[in-house]
Amino acid sequence: MERLPQGVRRLAVQLRLDLDPQHLWNVLTDYENLHRFIPNLSSSRLLWRRGQQVGVEQVGSQQFCGLRFSARVQLELTEENNQGRILFRMLDGDFRCFEGAWCMGADTNSSWLLYDLTVQGKPGMPIGLIEQRLQQDLASNLRGVQQEAMRRAANS
Repeated sequence: MERLPQGVRRLAVQLRLDLDPQHLWNVLTDYENLHRFIPNLSSSRLLWRRGQQVGVEQVGSQQFCGLRFSARVQLELTEENNQGRILFRMLDGDFRCFEGAWCMGADTNSSWLLYDLTVQGKPGMPIGLIEQRLQQDLASNLRGVQQEAMRRAANS
């Protein structure tokens, strides 16, 4: 996690896998079902598709200090399948900034999945207090994607 000025946080996490990156792509672009296997996502729905541009609304939910915290974002995603990249940026939602990318690929030893997020809370949102929670949730969310991709690969 990188702490940037004005409460901006940049988080990145990478997994190495023994899995064809296409399985990861298929899971990450299954927008209507992401909430079924990403633990901290309570809903995800496809709003529109225009070629490589996709609109998605998601609601994330987490337990923190005994309270349930949820946040909604409407995202515009750009699918760059040839580069193994899905770029996203918030069009509307409960943050001042929420943007980043999913990147996937393979080298000679394994495949990899990288999630890179830059987030800035709205005034009054205690982003500093939930940094550790964000880090833990990112790791569990990536593991959820990995498990679903492995499940689908085993069934194909």
